[in-house]
Amino acid sequence: MSYIDFERLAAIDVGKFQRQSPYPWINPADLLTPSGYSDLSKSLPPPGMFEERIGIERKHDQPSHDRLALEWSEDLDLPEPWNDFVSELQSKEYRSWLQDMFQTRSLRLRFHWHYTFCGASVSPHCDSKYKLGSHIFYFNTEEDWQPEWGGETLVLDDGGRFNRRSAPGFEEFDSISETRAIGNRSFLFQNDGQSWHGVREIRCPKDHYRKVFIALVCSNAPIERARALIQKSRRGY
Repeated sequence: MSYIDFERLAAIDVGKFQRQSPYPWINPADLLTPSGYSDLSKSLPPPGMFEERIGIERKHDQPSHDRLALEWSEDLDLPEPWNDFVSELQSKEYRSWLQDMFQTRSLRLRFHWHYTFCGASVSPHCDSKYKLGSHIFYFNTEEDWQPEWGGETLVLDDGGRFNRRSAPGFEEFDSISETRAIGNRSFLFQNDGQSWHGVREIRCPKDHYRKVFIALVCSNAPIERARALIQKSRRGY
């Protein structure tokens, strides 16, 4: 079983990605094989494995990003599809692709799941500098999710007006690009210091979740690794 469609990865235009406005981002379809996506969707970790992260104070007076979260580790008891998928994400081929996309030789990967419940949102923000970017895989299908419930990652263009250490609302941005988040879709973006993004309030029934798996692309520079460890300890995970 193969999960990543490496031919589709190789076909993505690095130059087009880097020239994208307001920062490098793409929202491709079908980067996972149909059978791989199906198996992963059917074997997602249950909410009971997750930690509630509600009301956690954020920097710059930004609202809490309430969610259920599960950090990947080798110790997790996961179904075989997820162990195999993570192995592919750790492969030389996938790492080389990320290095080309982000134009860097120095990176490391972390992985986690986020399940977002009704009423929660991800307020506009820029990621910490140690994060080079993220590859977000969406795992809501047409069978379990309605478009009107939301869940799309929004690419926000501030025209360079906002300090990244601030808390603007969605309505304050010059333009908003809405990605697609249902089915075999993913969202890759590069953190250039002004890579504002967010997710509007989820409007699903209470027994549903917005489900994503994120490959977090981090700087491997020693000073950035130290900063990441400090931030992780402060957040308690």
